[in-house]
Amino acid sequence: MSWSRCSEELLAKLISQFCSEELLTPVDGRLDLGEVVYTFDYVQGAFATYRVTPGSVQRTTAGILGNDESEPATDPLQFLVDASKVLGLDGPTIAGYSAELSSTLAADARMAETAVLNEELADLHHTRLEGHLTGHPILVANKGRLGFSAADSARYTPEARTPLRLVWLAVRRGLAEFRGTPDLSEHAVVGRELSPEVLEAFCAQLVDPDSYVWMPCHPWQLDHVVRTQWARELATGEIVVLGEGPDDYLPTQSIRTMVNISAPLRYQVKLPLKILNTSVYRGIPPHCTLAAPMVTQWLRGLWNRDEVLRSLGAELLGEVASVTVRHPQLSAAPGIPYQWTETLGCIWRDPLEPRLRPGETAWPLAAVLHLDAAGEPLVATYIARSGTDPETWVSHLLSTLLRPLLHLMHHYGITVNPHGENLAIICDPNGLPSRLVVKDLVDDVNLSTTPLASRGLEPDSHDRVLPRKPWPVLRQYLVDALFLGVLNPLTNILTDANLLPENHLWRLLRGELDLYSEANPQLALHLTATALTGETFTRYPLNGYRLTLGYTDLDTRPPIPKAGTLPNALHDAAPISPKRSQ
Repeated sequence: MSWSRCSEELLAKLISQFCSEELLTPVDGRLDLGEVVYTFDYVQGAFATYRVTPGSVQRTTAGILGNDESEPATDPLQFLVDASKVLGLDGPTIAGYSAELSSTLAADARMAETAVLNEELADLHHTRLEGHLTGHPILVANKGRLGFSAADSARYTPEARTPLRLVWLAVRRGLAEFRGTPDLSEHAVVGRELSPEVLEAFCAQLVDPDSYVWMPCHPWQLDHVVRTQWARELATGEIVVLGEGPDDYLPTQSIRTMVNISAPLRYQVKLPLKILNTSVYRGIPPHCTLAAPMVTQWLRGLWNRDEVLRSLGAELLGEVASVTVRHPQLSAAPGIPYQWTETLGCIWRDPLEPRLRPGETAWPLAAVLHLDAAGEPLVATYIARSGTDPETWVSHLLSTLLRPLLHLMHHYGITVNPHGENLAIICDPNGLPSRLVVKDLVDDVNLSTTPLASRGLEPDSHDRVLPRKPWPVLRQYLVDALFLGVLNPLTNILTDANLLPENHLWRLLRGELDLYSEANPQLALHLTATALTGETFTRYPLNGYRLTLGYTDLDTRPPIPKAGTLPNALHDAAPISPKRSQ
């Protein structure tokens, strides 16, 4: 039963997103794909998005006797093949995307079989909750994970909810390079991560322990990549497998970031995985590992000096230390596909646990989009437990999100990538959203092309890690990741559950934007340039990007191309004053 329901839902999402991105153009709920016609029930929401009703899709073909034959459609793979000619897809792209869809559907079905109710979910620690969340709301094949076997998916994915242990490697100094923030030495990081007993056991395996850089490695990556691609270095002793660490970790929604559940005060660890998931291979580029501590130190300096961010209690989880390992041959050769040069390295990130004050709780932002085993929204339970009304709770959520992000963007010309995985919400003891947590910095921080004195001295020679973008492009991170990727589906959830009237969230959000503009007249030029309440936004089709990109090996991750514009739901929204004071 769960497979059939999940298949219906994935097909509805596939059609919804392809129509929202104008990859396909329906006419009154009808898609003519040549020899096949699909019809469906739908509603159009904010930003000209489509929401197709699961279970309503019909597939019609011409019968042998000339009559049309119609039947319920539940298969997203069949739809992809039927639409492939209209979409202009070649054979390898059809096959690759079908594999991603099939993997996603299998994961969705596994999650449905083990889904629990909101009362249990709302009590889970944020590290445990990650394994129940269902993935990116816009990307259709959000659990593609090409490279994982079925056994790998049952072992290493968030929804497996199975603790794993990392394997520690010693990599010859010169082949590997450690970097940390000024307050962290290499020995301090390793000493924090490993107990004295484990350190002694690992040291005993090396003639000269200090001639190596120590680092954790994902067990899947060790087996599938390190033992094959780095076989020579293992044979010569340039890389030594020290053994399994003693701590248990759980993967977050991003799969490659691990959270320590044995010792929550120890670092989170971001590790490369040579799997293709949500459009790109999940390695870690060497320029990111090299720059992560420097970017963190710079951002920390701004953050700690800033009165607004301090007053809001916003938290920055810094990427405080890293190890970079360049492949001795491939890293110097031209045109090498990037997944072959990003296979070994790590980034250590601050843990969230020490940032929580007495009585506070935290959850990933993506949790507000979750529906439980009964199809009920988790956000409804959060609201009910807070003892306040939905409008007040949502108003607090919006102020918690927008005030630090608007300040970062307009005062400093800095944006992060604020999607559901990269942000967490801290709630006060009453359950009201009160503070924002920002993480996943390196490669996701962008600066305005316009130099701003408020930023001070920026890290030198790291333009690849701190790319400069014009204001209209800078604002798209807020638009695509937060407005479209979180708040738009949240609006639908709140409306469907009769928690808020239709479009009410946009009125509350418009109230936050207007309040910020009125309180910061000195930033009028920047606010005009970002035009968050303008008539339209640029469309960047995430699913179309995957189909356009295909499955050809590339030496860099190409940017997402523009595809016209979409109407801005905030433009005509009548503002409602925020419930939370400045």
